[in-house]
Amino acid sequence: MKYCQGPKCHTYQTKDRLRGPKGNKTYQTRRRSSFYYLGGNACSMICQGDWFDKFGEQAVNHFGRIHEPLKLTADNAWNKIRDWGADNETYYTYNTLTKEERPITAEQYQDNNFTLNQG
Repeated sequence: MKYCQGPKCHTYQTKDRLRGPKGNKTYQTRRRSSFYYLGGNACSMICQGDWFDKFGEQAVNHFGRIHEPLKLTADNAWNKIRDWGADNETYYTYNTLTKEERPITAEQYQDNNFTLNQG
């Protein structure tokens, strides 16, 4: 079980956050086996927003602030595509800029480290 990482989660007054014996109830941070927001660390979009409002600037600085624009070129515009046809599945890479298609195998499609040979 893990706790929601929203810094204000315990301040939202919902029935599932209310805990404790009769006469001594308090609102507490939600605790679940899994969450759907903030990469599995926040219980709601509100808590996700609260986390980013408090820690977003720090996180961007820590993990790498972009100082110049990223550019999509013909070399890095390739995406892997899986096409479910009527009879069989086909796999290919597709360049979103040049509209070029190149066939690949199912193993290459599944391989997260696969890079297209440009030669």
